[in-house]
Amino acid sequence: MLSVIVGRTGPFTGQSVVLGDAPLTFGRKSDNDVVIVSVSASRLHAEIVTENGTYVLHDRGSRNGTYVNEQRVIRHELTPGDTIRIGDESFLFETQEAVETVMDLSQLALPRADETVDPGVLRVTVTGGGPVGLAFALLLEEALPGRVAVTVYDGRWVRSGTSVVWKDETQGNVRRQQVVTVQSRQYLALTEEMRSALFAEGQFSEMWPLGPDSVDGQPPRNIRIAYIEDRLLELANRKSAIRLVPKRFDPAEQEQLIARDHVLVICEGGRSRTREHFADRFGTADASIYSLDGEHLQDVVLGLRVKSRLSDPMSVLLTVAQNRFLLNSLRGEGFLNMRLTREEARSVIGIDPVRQVFEECIAARPCVMSRHEDNEFVCPTHGTLFLPALLRSSPLWKRILEGLRLFGVAEEDLSAITSFRLDMVQRPRFTAQLTRPTADRPGTYGFLLGDAANAIHFWPGRGLNSGLASAISLARSLSRVWRGRPLRDADFIRHEAAMSMLQYRHKSRAWNAMVTTDERGVTRAIKDIIDSSMESTAGPAAAALAPSSASASGGAGSPVPSGSAEADLAILLDRMRAIRDRLATRLPGLPDDEELRAHLSALAPATLRTLQESGAWDTLIVGGEEADIDIFYQNDAPVFVPAAPAAALPLPDPRTSALLDPA
Repeated sequence: MLSVIVGRTGPFTGQSVVLGDAPLTFGRKSDNDVVIVSVSASRLHAEIVTENGTYVLHDRGSRNGTYVNEQRVIRHELTPGDTIRIGDESFLFETQEAVETVMDLSQLALPRADETVDPGVLRVTVTGGGPVGLAFALLLEEALPGRVAVTVYDGRWVRSGTSVVWKDETQGNVRRQQVVTVQSRQYLALTEEMRSALFAEGQFSEMWPLGPDSVDGQPPRNIRIAYIEDRLLELANRKSAIRLVPKRFDPAEQEQLIARDHVLVICEGGRSRTREHFADRFGTADASIYSLDGEHLQDVVLGLRVKSRLSDPMSVLLTVAQNRFLLNSLRGEGFLNMRLTREEARSVIGIDPVRQVFEECIAARPCVMSRHEDNEFVCPTHGTLFLPALLRSSPLWKRILEGLRLFGVAEEDLSAITSFRLDMVQRPRFTAQLTRPTADRPGTYGFLLGDAANAIHFWPGRGLNSGLASAISLARSLSRVWRGRPLRDADFIRHEAAMSMLQYRHKSRAWNAMVTTDERGVTRAIKDIIDSSMESTAGPAAAALAPSSASASGGAGSPVPSGSAEADLAILLDRMRAIRDRLATRLPGLPDDEELRAHLSALAPATLRTLQESGAWDTLIVGGEEADIDIFYQNDAPVFVPAAPAAALPLPDPRTSALLDPA
């Protein structure tokens, strides 16, 4: 009888390997049969071999040991039901027959492609169970009570008893701890049940002031994205109309299920494999319109998980006064986002301490590297270390420390590092017919929501706000048009218009966060301005290009040498005064001149130069009202009334016909 190894916890969870005559090896080295990503695993950690008709597990001199049923072993003859643990990952040894029986039983609850279904029930599949996918499922369940069945897939989940929960770090899932800003236009459109679950006392803050998009006088709210995911998943577990599948959606494998559903909603993020599977339906994204001098413009942002000791008003003022750093936090804890130059982006790499090779997991995946002892930042998935932190004299690490100093963060309060890319494209459409109706199939429509539709914005929460707005729009469209008949393109005119408006607002805002145009009309990437500011010096060439002493001092007080640290400080202070005057009525507790000067004077001259030359956030362009999708869903929309038949029209009066004749 064949035997198998099945992953129980870690990245291998749910996968299986059938054992044969050849040895099965486990370890960190990439040529192992089962690659263990835990840092506590050895290069060749253990292997299973056949001995006299049985399978025997051998530890191959590992540093941290191999465990069977939580007992450390050197050699162990395996029996069905044994649990093997290596590092943070565990595996089940079982007969193939037993595993297949369990899998068959688990499939009994799944809908069959040929099963009889209620024609009045809208059948929906959602790929991606993040905040956008879960919010859409909950909104649609509320809008179509008893008339909808939603299935949501996500490989970052695992079943725990009768519920589905998020995998943790030991299971290969590093939770997103970023703090995002949710606008009131979005959170007020959620159901009352969703708002109550999300905005419990102490779980959010109102760091940013009221703005043009603050509906009913409600300010934006800062909230941790992992908390949003947890609360929405808890709600979805309680809804009988929502079925949660802890598995990554595979469009090739699920063709039959796609064909039996009315709707496929793609919420898997910017790298969605399902969207690419249907690229011929949605069309190819255009990157050319977001290019500068023929180069597609992208930004790489380093995300630093920190705890700031500054007040929220001070953090807001420091953030909007320059374009290098942005802090978004919840009671001081959040992510400090650092815009990188091209050279700095090339320095965001990890190193494998075992193989002594460079890895780009933090830049390419991206992964979250958490702080361990000796100032090491370790990727739990790939076991790599953040190289700039090991080279404490590296330029990037020094600039990171200056960013921490700007926002009052002690070095020991930097707990993790990640990165993300702002990559803008224009999508031709967000709605597409995937399959046509047949005698026994309803015809399936596909929709792009969230980051699968629009790219991530540099401002934390921008993607979430656009994603929630798109989920709200689609839920409203479907609840309006669903009458138990096949869907049509015309049913989604309002939704497609709302998505196009969201795309314009989203992309125009991102563009103006990435480039700036000077008084001569020259447009440059902000990252290149930051780069040139670090190349400049206090020598004669820099002095010739520096602002005059009058402008450097804001036109008041004693002149200061142009191109000096004092000149940069004077410009920054003058800029912050103007911003403070605009915000004072909406954000009490802003720092005075003396407090600002004392805080900024502690920064290195090179940092002051970069902050000054990066410019302030162009709030007149970047800020302002969000896309209001409500205008597409008003109840008083015009109704077409057909004209009377031609025969019933009265004949024209000959005395007035000459007046009506354009000739």
